[in-house]
Amino acid sequence: MPLLILLTVLVVVPLTEIYILIAVGTQIGALSTIALCLLTAAIGAALLQRQGLQTMQRARDNLDRGRVPAMEMLEGVALAIGGVLLLTPGFVTDAIGLACLIPFTRRLMVLGLMQRVRVVHGPIQGQSRPGAGQGSEAEGRQTIEGEFKRRDP
Repeated sequence: MPLLILLTVLVVVPLTEIYILIAVGTQIGALSTIALCLLTAAIGAALLQRQGLQTMQRARDNLDRGRVPAMEMLEGVALAIGGVLLLTPGFVTDAIGLACLIPFTRRLMVLGLMQRVRVVHGPIQGQSRPGAGQGSEAEGRQTIEGEFKRRDP
């Protein structure tokens, strides 16, 4: 399966991009096609900056409330992928990159990923959650409280 994905990324995507760039170039001209690619990169960079700052602020707010910013972390990954795709010349990668930068579609992608992946929520270091320190029979874990002293050699 990973070999198939690698083959797709390294062969099929570039060939598709070349085909579409040639097709668009014959319709609107080479300079217009290049200008359109540069325009999508510029729009993507502006969107990436704005959405990145908003996502970072939401993550900071969640950390201040003692919650794990799992959604924001995955959105940050989607933003990074979207930024790379927008800098890659081509219309297919630009469309996927823009989908990663638009909040609605990015959130749908992240929610779809979160349904397939188990996200474990735990306390943030230095903060406690209600019930911390008590054994949890339902999860099959037990917390043992104790004290320790650090001894330097």
